[in-house]
Amino acid sequence: MDDELVWHKVPSKIDESRDYVKALHVAGKKLCIIRENGVMSVTSSRCPHAGADLTHGWCEDGKLICPFHRHRFDIVTGKGDERQGNYIRMYPLKKEDGEYYVGIKKSLWDKIFG
Repeated sequence: MDDELVWHKVPSKIDESRDYVKALHVAGKKLCIIRENGVMSVTSSRCPHAGADLTHGWCEDGKLICPFHRHRFDIVTGKGDERQGNYIRMYPLKKEDGEYYVGIKKSLWDKIFG
């Protein structure tokens, strides 16, 4: 699967000392970066239910909470709570030589012509 990804350097320093939910801009995409209890995740920034900006949400017990309708998403798998029937996209995050990188799937254009 790694050959399907393009790794993009995170342009700003990532705070590893506290918990947060905030916006992350990488490769022309607005993503959501989350740190809760030492777990770091990168997700899509829009709630699939009503399009709310998840970067204005918060975490409780390993779940990212949507600020509009309180939909809850697991910050490791992206899966919504059972009765929601939805999920958010997760992006892999890795650290190399003190820098963080987000993996974004190659576009069809890049697969064909890249």
